[in-house]
Amino acid sequence: MAVQEVGEKGGEIVVVPANEVSWDDLRAVFGERGVPAWCQCQWFKFPRREMDALDRAAREDHLREQTGCGDPHATSTSGIVALFDGEPAGWCAVEPRAAYPRLRTSRLVWSDRSEDPDDASVWAVTCFVTRKGFRQRGIGTALARAAAGFARERGATAVEGYPLLPRPAGAGRNGSGDLFVGSVGMFESAGFREVSRPTERRAVMRLDL
Repeated sequence: MAVQEVGEKGGEIVVVPANEVSWDDLRAVFGERGVPAWCQCQWFKFPRREMDALDRAAREDHLREQTGCGDPHATSTSGIVALFDGEPAGWCAVEPRAAYPRLRTSRLVWSDRSEDPDDASVWAVTCFVTRKGFRQRGIGTALARAAAGFARERGATAVEGYPLLPRPAGAGRNGSGDLFVGSVGMFESAGFREVSRPTERRAVMRLDL
């Protein structure tokens, strides 16, 4: 799987499974400071107490194992990476919804829904990271589109995300730190439709495959 498109301001965006890039490439996307570097995309993978007990090195080890970075033959199903003109520029976490323990107990995810939380055929997009210096180029939107194909190729029957809704008029814009779950517009561009709105600021978006 490799998805190629032109960025919003020019440049070539290519999205590939995370195991097809190096660990150094993925570390470049997450950076050395800020929430992505601290979290290493483990927030949804561990209950709060277990997450708090992990130091950064342990979180990095988990991410590296989950992605299989640098091993083209890895059977890992966790995540995709965007390259902008050949440079590592973005990350998207996408794998079976049942692989995320925090989603199982999330009122946001399950409000007014009665699906089986153990249904491994339903995948979830939980996190986006765009590297500093590559923002406002369409990286997140390209990742959202590619996530659906990545899940489909691995047997998913549906994929969903839990993005932020725009702020009300006059309330300012969403901060970049808020958008790790993506925006509604990113998911709409990938063909997702809203299936519920559990809070004023969050929607559940879904694409049946």
